[in-house]
Amino acid sequence: MTAPPEPALRPAASRGPGLQRCHSSRLFSQDGALVLRTDRGTDRYPVGGSGIARAVFIDAPGEDRERVGPTLTGSWGELQLQDPDGALIGRFDIEDWLPESPALPKRSVQGEQLLSRSGVSCLLRTAGIPLYTVRDRNDPLVAPGGSDATLAPGNVFPRWYWGVRAAAGIAWFAAFTAVLFSGRTAPWLVLVLAATAFVAPVARLVLRAWTRVRLGRYAPDVRERLGPSPAPDTGATVRFCRDTEVRVQDRDLVLRDLGGQEYWFPLIGAHAVTSLVRVSDRTGAVLGVELRGPGEQVRAVFPWDLWFAGETGADGWARLRRAAGLAVSERRLNGRATWPKGPVLGLRMLPESGGAARRMSRFPGTIAGISSTATMVVGSVFSLVQGLRLTEDHLGPALAAVLMGVVGLVLQGVPYAVHQLRSRLRLDRSATKRTPPGKDAV
Repeated sequence: MTAPPEPALRPAASRGPGLQRCHSSRLFSQDGALVLRTDRGTDRYPVGGSGIARAVFIDAPGEDRERVGPTLTGSWGELQLQDPDGALIGRFDIEDWLPESPALPKRSVQGEQLLSRSGVSCLLRTAGIPLYTVRDRNDPLVAPGGSDATLAPGNVFPRWYWGVRAAAGIAWFAAFTAVLFSGRTAPWLVLVLAATAFVAPVARLVLRAWTRVRLGRYAPDVRERLGPSPAPDTGATVRFCRDTEVRVQDRDLVLRDLGGQEYWFPLIGAHAVTSLVRVSDRTGAVLGVELRGPGEQVRAVFPWDLWFAGETGADGWARLRRAAGLAVSERRLNGRATWPKGPVLGLRMLPESGGAARRMSRFPGTIAGISSTATMVVGSVFSLVQGLRLTEDHLGPALAAVLMGVVGLVLQGVPYAVHQLRSRLRLDRSATKRTPPGKDAV
C-alpha cells in the first residue's frame, strides 16, 4: 500500500483488532478531493464545483452516552463538509483523528488548538476548503442530518464479528422467548438456545486468533525501537518494561503503552511533531522529555525516571534523538512551576496498581461493555440448565446442550484465568531492584 501525501490525518489510538485502523486508515487531500482510506477501501469526496465547498467546525461538546460500565463520552467537536448550498456531504468527530484523544479528558483540547493538533486545519488549507467555526449546534451554518457519509477511520471490531454476534443474539433471544412463554422445553428449541449461545465465545476466540494473525503480518520499516529504562524504586513492572515502547518509523513516531494501545504521530508534513525538549527543575534535576508539535503544543511526555534513568537510559536517549531527527533543546522550570501543565499523554503510562494493569492489558471489549460478557455467561449457563432438564426424556439433545454450555463457559473462563495468573505470577511483579537503604540510586 502506497503512503498517502501529507498532511494525512492519523486515527485515534487503538489496540487489539482496532490497531488495523492505525496501520491503514488515513484522511488526506489528493487530486482535487478529500480521500478517506480505511481497511474497507477508499472513498473520494470531490472539492469544488458541486462537491465540498466549505467546512464547518462545531466547537461544542456532544452528549455523553450511558451503558453498562463506564459512560461513553460524547464528541469533542464535529466537522461538517458541505456543498455550495450548505447541504451535508460528510462529517466526522475531530477526536476520531486525534491520536492521543483516548488518553485525555474530554475537551481538554479545544478550538484552534484541537484543529491544529489533529492536523485538520492543515488538511483543509491544503485541500483549499474554507473553514467556518461555530460554537452552537443550532447555528444557521450547521447543516441538518441527511447524509450517511461519516469520514471515520473505521470500526475497532471487524464487521464479520458484529454480524455473527448480532445474528446469534437475535436467534438466541427468539428461542429464549419461546421457551420462556411456552412453558415447554422442546429439544429443538434447547438445541437452538445452546448453539446460538455457543457462537458468542467461539466468535470471540476466533477474533483473538484473527487479530493475532493479522497484526503479525504487519511489518513496518522501523529505524529505532526504544523500551523504557526505569530507575530503581519507580514501581516499573515486567509488563511495563516488556510491552511499552517507542518506535521511530519512516513517517511516524509511535508510542505504545502496556495495554498494546498505539499513538501514531507524523514525522513529516505540516502538522508533524517538531522537537524534543528535555525539562529540568530549578535545581537541575531532569524531570522528563516533551514531544512537541507545531505551535509548541506538547503532544506527549516521557518521564525521565521511567524512560531514561536506568542503566541503559543514556543510550536510549541518544538513540531516540538520533533516529527521530527532531530539534532538541533544554528547558528549566522557574520557581514553583509544575511539570507538565495539565493532562498530557505519557504521564500515566505506568498504572497505579496491578489490578489497573490487568484491566488495561486484557483483550479489548466491545462498546456494550460488561453487559456483553454477562450475556455470554448467562447464555452458556442457561444452555447447561435447560440441557439438564432434558436428560430423562431426550438424552441426545440434552448431552449436546450441556456440552455446548460447559465448553462455552470454559472458552470464556480460560483466557481470563490465564491472563490473571500470568499477570500475578510474573508480569505485574517489579522489574527493577530496590535500592539498599542509605545508598543513592544509580
